Amino acid sequence: MKVTVFGSGYVGLVTGACLAEVGNDVVCMDVDEHKIAMLKQGEIPIYEPGLDAMVERNANAGRLQFTTDAAEAVAHGLFQFIAVGTPPDEDGSADLQYVLAVAKSIAEHMDDYRVIVDKSTVPVGTADRVRERVNETMQAQGKQVEFDVVSNPEFLKEGAALDDFMKPDRIIIGTDNPRTTELLRALYTPFNRNHDRLIAMDIRSAELTKYAANAILATKISFMNELSNLAERLGADIEQVRHGIGSDTRIGYDFIYPGCGYGGSCFPKDVNALERTAREVDYDAQLLTAVEAVNYRQKRVLFEKINRHFSGELKGKTFALWGLSFKPNTDDMREASSRVLMEALWDAGAKVQAFDPEAMEECHRIYGEREDLVYCKDQESTLQGADALVVVTEWQVFRSPDFEHIKLALSEPVIFDGRNIYDPKRMQEAGFSYYAIGRGD
Repeated sequence: MKVTVFGSGYVGLVTGACLAEVGNDVVCMDVDEHKIAMLKQGEIPIYEPGLDAMVERNANAGRLQFTTDAAEAVAHGLFQFIAVGTPPDEDGSADLQYVLAVAKSIAEHMDDYRVIVDKSTVPVGTADRVRERVNETMQAQGKQVEFDVVSNPEFLKEGAALDDFMKPDRIIIGTDNPRTTELLRALYTPFNRNHDRLIAMDIRSAELTKYAANAILATKISFMNELSNLAERLGADIEQVRHGIGSDTRIGYDFIYPGCGYGGSCFPKDVNALERTAREVDYDAQLLTAVEAVNYRQKRVLFEKINRHFSGELKGKTFALWGLSFKPNTDDMREASSRVLMEALWDAGAKVQAFDPEAMEECHRIYGEREDLVYCKDQESTLQGADALVVVTEWQVFRSPDFEHIKLALSEPVIFDGRNIYDPKRMQEAGFSYYAIGRGD
Protein backbone atom coordinates (compact mmCIF):
# COMPACT_ATOMS: atom_id res chain seq x y z
CA MET A 1 0.00 0.00 0.00
CA LYS A 2 1.02 3.61 -0.52
CA VAL A 3 1.32 5.63 2.67
CA THR A 4 2.23 9.24 3.38
CA VAL A 5 3.36 10.35 6.84
CA PHE A 6 3.42 14.05 7.73
CA GLY A 7 6.03 14.61 10.44
CA SER A 8 9.36 12.86 10.96
CA GLY A 9 9.74 13.01 14.73
CA TYR A 10 9.41 10.03 17.08
CA VAL A 11 5.93 9.03 16.00
CA GLY A 12 6.18 9.91 12.31
CA LEU A 13 9.57 8.37 11.63
CA VAL A 14 8.82 5.18 13.57
CA THR A 15 5.43 4.86 11.85
CA GLY A 16 6.93 5.39 8.40
CA ALA A 17 9.85 3.03 8.95
CA CYS A 18 7.73 0.23 10.42
CA LEU A 19 5.09 0.45 7.69
CA ALA A 20 7.89 0.32 5.09
CA GLU A 21 9.49 -2.63 6.90
CA VAL A 22 6.49 -4.84 6.06
CA GLY A 23 6.53 -3.87 2.38
CA ASN A 24 4.51 -0.69 2.05
CA ASP A 25 5.62 2.24 -0.13
CA VAL A 26 6.06 5.14 2.32
CA VAL A 27 6.84 8.83 1.90
CA CYS A 28 7.68 10.89 5.00
CA MET A 29 7.04 14.59 4.58
CA ASP A 30 8.38 17.35 6.84
CA VAL A 31 8.65 21.13 6.49
CA ASP A 32 12.04 21.04 8.23
CA GLU A 33 14.45 21.02 5.29
CA HIS A 34 17.48 20.32 7.48
CA LYS A 35 15.83 17.26 9.02
CA ILE A 36 14.82 15.86 5.62
CA ALA A 37 18.34 16.47 4.26
CA MET A 38 19.74 14.52 7.23
CA LEU A 39 17.34 11.63 6.64
CA LYS A 40 18.19 11.47 2.94
CA GLN A 41 21.85 11.15 3.94
CA GLY A 42 21.02 8.33 6.34
CA GLU A 43 21.33 10.44 9.50
CA ILE A 44 18.63 9.98 12.14
CA PRO A 45 17.71 13.19 14.04
CA ILE A 46 16.51 11.28 17.14
CA TYR A 47 17.86 8.37 19.16
CA GLU A 48 15.66 5.28 19.15
CA PRO A 49 17.27 1.82 19.40
CA GLY A 50 17.23 0.05 16.03
CA LEU A 51 15.60 2.90 14.12
CA ASP A 52 18.72 3.91 12.19
CA ALA A 53 19.17 0.41 10.75
CA MET A 54 15.49 0.10 9.85
CA VAL A 55 15.42 3.48 8.12
CA GLU A 56 18.60 2.70 6.18
CA ARG A 57 17.37 -0.73 5.15
CA ASN A 58 14.04 0.51 3.80
CA ALA A 59 15.48 3.66 2.21
CA ASN A 60 18.00 1.52 0.32
CA ALA A 61 15.19 -0.78 -0.78
CA GLY A 62 13.23 2.20 -2.12
CA ARG A 63 10.30 1.62 0.23
CA LEU A 64 10.97 4.71 2.38
CA GLN A 65 11.44 8.18 0.90
CA PHE A 66 11.66 11.68 2.38
CA THR A 67 10.42 14.97 1.00
CA THR A 68 9.55 18.57 1.85
CA ASP A 69 7.13 18.76 -1.11
CA ALA A 70 3.57 18.62 0.22
CA ALA A 71 2.05 18.17 -3.24
CA GLU A 72 4.27 15.15 -3.89
CA ALA A 73 3.40 13.72 -0.47
CA VAL A 74 -0.36 14.11 -0.89
CA ALA A 75 -0.28 12.67 -4.40
CA HIS A 76 1.58 9.61 -3.15
CA GLY A 77 -0.52 7.92 -0.50
CA LEU A 78 -4.05 6.63 -0.11
CA PHE A 79 -3.35 6.93 3.62
CA GLN A 80 -2.31 10.38 4.84
CA PHE A 81 -0.97 10.02 8.39
CA ILE A 82 -0.76 13.19 10.50
CA ALA A 83 2.07 12.64 12.98
CA VAL A 84 3.17 16.18 13.82
CA GLY A 85 3.69 17.68 17.26
CA THR A 86 0.91 18.85 19.55
CA PRO A 87 2.88 20.88 22.12
CA PRO A 88 1.12 22.31 25.18
CA ASP A 89 -0.37 25.74 24.65
CA GLU A 90 -0.06 28.50 27.23
CA ASP A 91 -3.25 27.35 28.97
CA GLY A 92 -2.19 23.69 29.06
CA SER A 93 -4.38 22.59 26.14
CA ALA A 94 -2.87 20.83 23.13
CA ASP A 95 -1.75 23.21 20.38
CA LEU A 96 -3.37 21.92 17.17
CA GLN A 97 -1.91 24.48 14.76
CA TYR A 98 0.45 21.94 13.16
CA VAL A 99 -2.23 19.26 12.85
CA LEU A 100 -4.64 21.69 11.23
CA ALA A 101 -1.91 23.06 8.95
CA VAL A 102 -1.34 19.53 7.63
CA ALA A 103 -5.09 19.06 7.15
CA LYS A 104 -5.16 22.26 5.10
CA SER A 105 -2.17 21.14 3.04
CA ILE A 106 -3.76 17.76 2.29
CA ALA A 107 -6.98 19.48 1.21
CA GLU A 108 -5.13 21.89 -1.06
CA HIS A 109 -3.36 19.14 -2.98
CA MET A 110 -5.61 16.07 -3.01
CA ASP A 111 -7.55 15.28 -6.16
CA ASP A 112 -8.72 11.76 -5.30
CA TYR A 113 -10.07 9.86 -2.28
CA ARG A 114 -7.80 9.93 0.78
CA VAL A 115 -7.95 8.47 4.26
CA ILE A 116 -6.65 11.11 6.66
CA VAL A 117 -5.32 9.42 9.79
CA ASP A 118 -4.82 11.35 13.03
CA LYS A 119 -1.78 9.61 14.53
CA SER A 120 -0.73 12.54 16.72
CA THR A 121 -2.01 12.63 20.28
CA VAL A 122 -4.93 15.02 20.02
CA PRO A 123 -7.87 16.10 22.21
CA VAL A 124 -11.36 14.74 21.77
CA GLY A 125 -13.03 16.52 18.87
CA THR A 126 -9.87 16.99 16.80
CA ALA A 127 -11.10 14.73 13.98
CA ASP A 128 -14.12 17.02 13.64
CA ARG A 129 -11.81 20.04 13.38
CA VAL A 130 -9.61 18.29 10.82
CA ARG A 131 -12.68 17.43 8.75
CA GLU A 132 -13.91 21.02 8.98
CA ARG A 133 -10.53 22.40 7.93
CA VAL A 134 -10.38 20.08 4.92
CA ASN A 135 -13.91 20.98 3.84
CA GLU A 136 -13.30 24.73 4.30
CA THR A 137 -10.10 24.57 2.25
CA MET A 138 -11.67 22.60 -0.59
CA GLN A 139 -14.71 24.89 -0.60
CA ALA A 140 -12.41 27.91 -0.98
CA GLN A 141 -10.81 26.18 -3.96
CA GLY A 142 -14.16 25.30 -5.46
CA LYS A 143 -13.50 21.57 -5.51
CA GLN A 144 -15.09 18.53 -3.94
CA VAL A 145 -13.09 15.35 -3.23
CA GLU A 146 -14.22 12.44 -1.10
CA PHE A 147 -12.19 11.74 2.05
CA ASP A 148 -12.49 10.15 5.50
CA VAL A 149 -10.87 11.09 8.79
CA VAL A 150 -9.74 8.34 11.15
CA SER A 151 -8.35 8.41 14.69
CA ASN A 152 -5.49 5.93 15.07
CA PRO A 153 -3.65 6.89 18.27
CA GLU A 154 -0.10 5.65 18.86
CA PHE A 155 0.99 3.70 21.93
CA LEU A 156 4.75 3.84 21.54
CA LYS A 157 7.23 3.93 24.40
CA GLU A 158 10.38 5.90 23.65
CA GLY A 159 13.25 3.42 23.81
CA ALA A 160 11.02 0.52 22.73
CA ALA A 161 9.04 2.15 19.94
CA LEU A 162 9.92 -0.34 17.18
CA ASP A 163 8.83 -3.35 19.22
CA ASP A 164 5.67 -1.54 20.27
CA PHE A 165 4.77 -0.84 16.65
CA MET A 166 5.79 -4.20 15.20
CA LYS A 167 4.23 -6.22 18.05
CA PRO A 168 1.37 -4.06 19.33
CA ASP A 169 -0.82 -5.08 22.25
CA ARG A 170 -3.70 -3.16 20.63
CA ILE A 171 -4.44 -1.20 17.46
CA ILE A 172 -7.15 1.41 18.02
CA ILE A 173 -9.16 2.53 15.00
CA GLY A 174 -11.71 5.30 15.48
CA THR A 175 -13.97 5.86 12.50
CA ASP A 176 -17.54 6.63 11.51
CA ASN A 177 -17.27 4.70 8.22
CA PRO A 178 -17.02 0.87 8.10
CA ARG A 179 -15.09 1.13 4.84
CA THR A 180 -12.20 2.93 6.50
CA THR A 181 -12.12 0.35 9.27
CA GLU A 182 -11.49 -2.35 6.68
CA LEU A 183 -8.87 -0.25 4.87
CA LEU A 184 -6.95 0.26 8.12
CA ARG A 185 -7.43 -3.40 9.01
CA ALA A 186 -5.76 -4.33 5.72
CA LEU A 187 -2.90 -1.89 6.34
CA TYR A 188 -2.27 -3.32 9.81
CA THR A 189 -2.66 -6.99 8.85
CA PRO A 190 1.13 -7.69 9.06
CA PHE A 191 1.10 -6.52 12.70
CA ASN A 192 -2.07 -8.40 13.59
CA ARG A 193 -1.44 -12.04 12.65
CA ASN A 194 -1.29 -14.04 15.91
CA HIS A 195 -4.64 -12.82 17.23
CA ASP A 196 -6.89 -9.89 16.45
CA ARG A 197 -5.49 -6.85 18.25
CA LEU A 198 -7.50 -4.33 16.26
CA ILE A 199 -10.22 -2.56 18.25
CA ALA A 200 -12.64 -0.45 16.22
CA MET A 201 -14.70 2.24 17.93
CA ASP A 202 -16.17 5.66 17.30
CA ILE A 203 -13.74 8.51 16.68
CA ARG A 204 -14.22 10.39 19.94
CA SER A 205 -13.77 7.25 22.01
CA ALA A 206 -10.52 6.52 20.17
CA GLU A 207 -9.26 10.04 20.85
CA LEU A 208 -10.09 9.75 24.54
CA THR A 209 -8.53 6.27 24.79
CA LYS A 210 -5.03 7.63 24.16
CA TYR A 211 -5.30 10.32 26.83
CA ALA A 212 -6.95 7.90 29.24
CA ALA A 213 -4.11 5.37 28.88
CA ASN A 214 -1.40 7.94 29.56
CA ALA A 215 -3.35 9.46 32.45
CA ILE A 216 -3.72 6.07 34.15
CA LEU A 217 0.01 5.33 33.82
CA ALA A 218 0.95 8.79 35.06
CA THR A 219 -1.45 8.30 37.99
CA LYS A 220 0.31 5.07 38.98
CA ILE A 221 3.67 6.84 38.98
CA SER A 222 2.47 9.83 40.98
CA PHE A 223 0.64 7.55 43.43
CA MET A 224 3.85 5.60 44.09
CA ASN A 225 5.82 8.81 44.47
CA GLU A 226 3.24 10.05 46.96
CA LEU A 227 3.62 6.78 48.86
CA SER A 228 7.41 7.07 48.75
CA ASN A 229 7.26 10.41 50.55
CA LEU A 230 4.93 8.89 53.13
CA ALA A 231 7.23 5.87 53.52
CA GLU A 232 10.19 8.11 54.38
CA ARG A 233 8.21 9.79 57.12
CA LEU A 234 6.99 6.47 58.52
CA GLY A 235 10.38 4.73 58.42
CA ALA A 236 9.23 2.23 55.76
CA ASP A 237 11.05 1.12 52.59
CA ILE A 238 9.04 1.91 49.47
CA GLU A 239 10.91 -0.75 47.47
CA GLN A 240 9.61 -3.46 49.80
CA VAL A 241 6.16 -1.92 49.57
CA ARG A 242 6.45 -1.98 45.77
CA HIS A 243 7.20 -5.71 45.81
CA GLY A 244 4.30 -6.26 48.16
CA ILE A 245 1.69 -4.53 46.04
CA GLY A 246 3.13 -5.39 42.61
CA SER A 247 2.51 -9.08 43.23
CA ASP A 248 -1.22 -8.33 43.15
CA THR A 249 -2.19 -9.04 39.53
CA ARG A 250 -4.78 -6.27 39.70
CA ILE A 251 -1.95 -3.79 40.25
CA GLY A 252 1.13 -5.36 38.66
CA TYR A 253 4.73 -4.11 38.61
CA ASP A 254 4.54 -1.80 35.60
CA PHE A 255 4.76 1.93 36.36
CA ILE A 256 4.98 1.56 40.14
CA TYR A 257 8.68 2.42 40.41
CA PRO A 258 9.15 5.44 42.68
CA GLY A 259 11.59 8.10 41.54
CA CYS A 260 12.22 11.79 41.01
CA GLY A 261 9.23 12.40 38.74
CA TYR A 262 8.09 11.48 35.26
CA GLY A 263 8.87 13.50 32.15
CA GLY A 264 8.96 13.08 28.39
CA SER A 265 6.78 14.21 25.54
CA CYS A 266 3.58 12.41 26.58
CA PHE A 267 2.62 12.13 30.24
CA PRO A 268 3.06 15.75 31.38
CA LYS A 269 1.48 17.17 28.23
CA ASP A 270 -1.34 14.64 27.98
CA VAL A 271 -2.41 14.74 31.63
CA ASN A 272 -2.45 18.54 31.42
CA ALA A 273 -4.41 18.52 28.16
CA LEU A 274 -6.97 16.02 29.47
CA GLU A 275 -7.45 18.11 32.61
CA ARG A 276 -7.93 21.16 30.37
CA THR A 277 -10.48 19.25 28.26
CA ALA A 278 -12.40 18.41 31.42
CA ARG A 279 -12.57 22.09 32.37
CA GLU A 280 -13.95 22.91 28.91
CA VAL A 281 -16.97 20.73 29.69
CA ASP A 282 -17.29 22.20 33.22
CA TYR A 283 -15.87 19.16 35.02
CA ASP A 284 -13.34 19.51 37.84
CA ALA A 285 -10.96 16.56 37.26
CA GLN A 286 -9.42 16.68 40.73
CA LEU A 287 -7.49 13.44 40.36
CA LEU A 288 -5.76 14.62 37.16
CA THR A 289 -4.88 17.92 38.80
CA ALA A 290 -3.41 16.05 41.76
CA VAL A 291 -1.40 13.69 39.54
CA GLU A 292 0.37 16.60 37.86
CA ALA A 293 0.81 18.48 41.14
CA VAL A 294 2.45 15.46 42.78
CA ASN A 295 4.78 15.06 39.80
CA TYR A 296 5.75 18.73 39.87
CA ARG A 297 6.57 18.45 43.57
CA GLN A 298 8.44 15.17 43.09
CA LYS A 299 10.86 16.76 40.65
CA ARG A 300 12.10 18.95 43.52
CA VAL A 301 12.74 16.03 45.88
CA LEU A 302 16.36 15.40 44.85
CA PHE A 303 17.29 19.06 45.23
CA GLU A 304 15.65 19.18 48.65
CA LYS A 305 17.65 16.13 49.78
CA ILE A 306 20.86 17.68 48.45
CA ASN A 307 20.14 21.03 50.04
CA ARG A 308 19.32 19.41 53.37
CA HIS A 309 22.48 17.27 53.40
CA PHE A 310 24.69 20.30 52.76
CA SER A 311 22.71 22.48 55.21
CA GLY A 312 21.77 24.91 52.45
CA GLU A 313 25.41 25.68 51.65
CA LEU A 314 25.47 24.80 47.94
CA LYS A 315 27.29 27.81 46.54
CA GLY A 316 30.61 26.68 45.09
CA LYS A 317 29.71 22.98 45.30
CA THR A 318 30.13 20.69 42.28
CA PHE A 319 27.77 17.81 41.54
CA ALA A 320 28.35 14.82 39.27
CA LEU A 321 25.12 14.14 37.39
CA TRP A 322 24.46 10.72 35.84
CA GLY A 323 21.60 10.84 33.39
CA LEU A 324 19.92 13.70 31.53
CA SER A 325 17.18 12.08 29.43
CA PHE A 326 13.77 11.66 31.03
CA LYS A 327 14.23 7.88 30.92
CA PRO A 328 16.76 5.35 29.54
CA ASN A 329 17.12 4.46 25.84
CA THR A 330 16.22 7.90 24.52
CA ASP A 331 17.87 11.27 24.08
CA ASP A 332 14.63 13.09 24.91
CA MET A 333 14.92 15.70 27.67
CA ARG A 334 11.44 17.16 27.40
CA GLU A 335 10.09 17.73 30.93
CA ALA A 336 13.06 15.72 32.28
CA SER A 337 13.71 15.73 36.04
CA SER A 338 17.37 16.49 35.31
CA ARG A 339 16.40 19.93 34.03
CA VAL A 340 14.55 20.86 37.22
CA LEU A 341 17.46 19.64 39.33
CA MET A 342 20.19 21.36 37.33
CA GLU A 343 18.36 24.66 37.23
CA ALA A 344 17.77 24.53 40.99
CA LEU A 345 21.44 23.77 41.62
CA TRP A 346 22.52 26.64 39.38
CA ASP A 347 20.16 29.01 41.16
CA ALA A 348 21.83 27.97 44.41
CA GLY A 349 25.29 28.73 43.01
CA ALA A 350 26.39 25.14 42.38
CA LYS A 351 28.12 23.62 39.36
CA VAL A 352 27.10 20.49 37.44
CA GLN A 353 29.32 17.95 35.65
CA ALA A 354 26.96 15.84 33.57
CA PHE A 355 27.01 12.68 31.48
CA ASP A 356 24.30 10.78 29.61
CA PRO A 357 24.90 7.97 27.08
CA GLU A 358 22.66 9.64 24.45
CA ALA A 359 21.39 13.06 25.55
CA MET A 360 24.60 15.13 25.59
CA GLU A 361 23.86 16.88 22.29
CA GLU A 362 20.28 17.54 23.33
CA CYS A 363 21.47 19.04 26.62
CA HIS A 364 23.88 21.29 24.73
CA ARG A 365 21.09 22.33 22.38
CA ILE A 366 18.95 23.35 25.35
CA TYR A 367 21.55 25.00 27.59
CA GLY A 368 24.50 25.76 25.34
CA GLU A 369 27.82 26.66 26.96
CA ARG A 370 27.66 27.67 30.62
CA GLU A 371 30.35 28.18 33.23
CA ASP A 372 28.33 26.11 35.71
CA LEU A 373 27.77 23.15 33.34
CA VAL A 374 30.50 20.77 32.20
CA TYR A 375 29.69 18.23 29.48
CA CYS A 376 31.67 15.10 30.34
CA LYS A 377 32.77 12.35 27.93
CA ASP A 378 31.92 9.50 30.32
CA GLN A 379 30.47 8.85 33.76
CA GLU A 380 33.88 8.55 35.44
CA SER A 381 35.02 12.02 34.39
CA THR A 382 31.96 13.60 36.05
CA LEU A 383 33.34 12.53 39.43
CA GLN A 384 36.60 14.45 39.33
CA GLY A 385 36.43 17.28 41.85
CA ALA A 386 32.74 16.64 42.57
CA ASP A 387 31.26 16.93 46.05
CA ALA A 388 28.54 14.33 45.44
CA LEU A 389 27.08 11.98 42.83
CA VAL A 390 23.46 12.34 41.74
CA VAL A 391 21.79 9.59 39.66
CA VAL A 392 18.82 10.95 37.74
CA THR A 393 18.24 8.44 34.90
CA GLU A 394 18.41 4.68 35.38
CA TRP A 395 20.57 3.83 32.36
CA GLN A 396 21.85 0.25 32.48
CA VAL A 397 25.47 1.44 32.43
CA PHE A 398 24.98 3.18 35.80
CA ARG A 399 23.68 0.12 37.66
CA SER A 400 26.95 -1.59 38.63
CA PRO A 401 29.67 1.06 38.90
CA ASP A 402 32.99 0.78 40.71
CA PHE A 403 31.95 2.16 44.08
CA GLU A 404 35.50 2.23 45.40
CA HIS A 405 36.50 4.44 42.49
CA ILE A 406 33.49 6.68 43.14
CA LYS A 407 34.41 6.96 46.81
CA LEU A 408 38.00 7.93 46.03
CA ALA A 409 37.02 10.42 43.31
CA LEU A 410 34.40 12.35 45.27
CA SER A 411 35.45 14.93 47.83
CA GLU A 412 32.78 13.44 50.09
CA PRO A 413 31.32 9.90 49.81
CA VAL A 414 27.69 10.81 49.20
CA ILE A 415 25.24 9.55 46.55
CA PHE A 416 21.76 10.85 45.80
CA ASP A 417 19.89 8.12 43.93
CA GLY A 418 16.78 9.43 42.18
CA ARG A 419 15.82 6.02 40.77
CA ASN A 420 16.55 3.60 43.64
CA ILE A 421 19.00 1.53 41.59
CA TYR A 422 21.44 0.82 44.44
CA ASP A 423 21.05 -1.19 47.63
CA PRO A 424 21.02 0.99 50.79
CA LYS A 425 22.67 -1.69 52.93
CA ARG A 426 25.54 -2.10 50.48
CA MET A 427 25.98 1.65 50.26
CA GLN A 428 26.14 1.94 54.03
CA GLU A 429 28.68 -0.89 54.26
CA ALA A 430 30.78 0.84 51.58
CA GLY A 431 30.90 3.99 53.67
CA PHE A 432 28.56 6.19 51.63
CA SER A 433 25.96 8.63 52.81
CA TYR A 434 23.15 7.36 50.61
CA TYR A 435 19.89 9.13 49.82
CA ALA A 436 17.22 7.38 47.76
CA ILE A 437 13.48 7.85 47.18
CA GLY A 438 11.17 6.61 49.92
CA ARG A 439 13.75 4.44 51.66
CA GLY A 440 14.21 6.30 54.94
CA ASP A 441 17.37 8.36 54.30
